[in-house]
This record gives sequence, structure tokens and C-alpha cells, in this order.
Amino acid sequence: MADNIILIGFMGVGKGRTARALAALTGRFAVDTDDLIESMVKMKIRDIFAAQGEAQFRQLECRCADWLERQVSGTVVSAGGGFFKVGNLRRLGQVIYLHSDLDGILEAMRSHPNAAQKMKKRPLLQDLAKAEALFNERLPQYREAADMEIAVQGRGNADIAAEIAARLRA
Repeated sequence: MADNIILIGFMGVGKGRTARALAALTGRFAVDTDDLIESMVKMKIRDIFAAQGEAQFRQLECRCADWLERQVSGTVVSAGGGFFKVGNLRRLGQVIYLHSDLDGILEAMRSHPNAAQKMKKRPLLQDLAKAEALFNERLPQYREAADMEIAVQGRGNADIAAEIAARLRA
């Protein structure tokens, strides 16, 4: 297994911000799987979904996971919301599920200075009823995929990063 820290959780839960805070705290690099995929195909995530569909995007996540497994170590990886389904997730590193309820995620996103942009870049959040069904479907799957669960609702990124680092040292 690679010496990475893999942050999983529902879209908008704060995986990217937490990854950057954890990287700063631990001296690691931070990467984001959605950013890596956008670089791979030179398209935005929302455009991949619109032009090629979710199934193609999931295939790109698998390609990204394979690359991470072969090329990346000692890194904090912020994974897209569905990335936890890749077949080699556990070989990528220690898997940490960042948990908040859906209302907490939506509230945090709506209070963000770039709220409209944050919502726009998440195609699966455009229909809130479907998003809630997806959240409820994925919740037990996230928990099963993770080595550790961290409650993040209402907490700052530095506090979350400090808890992760402390629990990994223990």
C-alpha cells in the first residue's frame, strides 16, 4: 500500500480544503482527483458529465486511481465524491471518510463566498432530491470503504486536519 492519505466523502463536504490543511500540517503534497482528471482530458468535470456521461467519468476515475497507485506516495489525495468505488482504493493509502449530513454540506456550500460557482461545478447536486437519494445510498458505502471516519460538520479545516494527523499517529 502506498503511503498516501485518501480523503473520501460526499461532494462539497470539504475534502479539498481539508487536504490542503492536512498537507500544510504534515509537509505532504495535496492532489485532487477531479483536478487530475480535468488535466488528463483537458475538460471540466461538468463538461465530461454533459458530453460523455457519468459512466465515462467513472472510467476516468479508474484511470486516475491506477496512475495514483503507480506514481504517487506520501501525498494527501482529495477524492471526488464517487471515487471511493475504484477497485484499488485500499492500495492507494489510508482511507479517511469525512462525514457531514447533507444539510450541513449544503449550508457550508451556500455560505461560501463563491457559492454559485461551487454548486455549478457539481453536476450531481443540481437536483436536490436526487442528491439526497445519492447521499443516503452512499453513506453506508463510504463507511465500509474507510479505515477511519471523521465528523466535519461545523468544524474548521485546521481542526479537522489536526484530528486526522493525531489519529494517524496513534
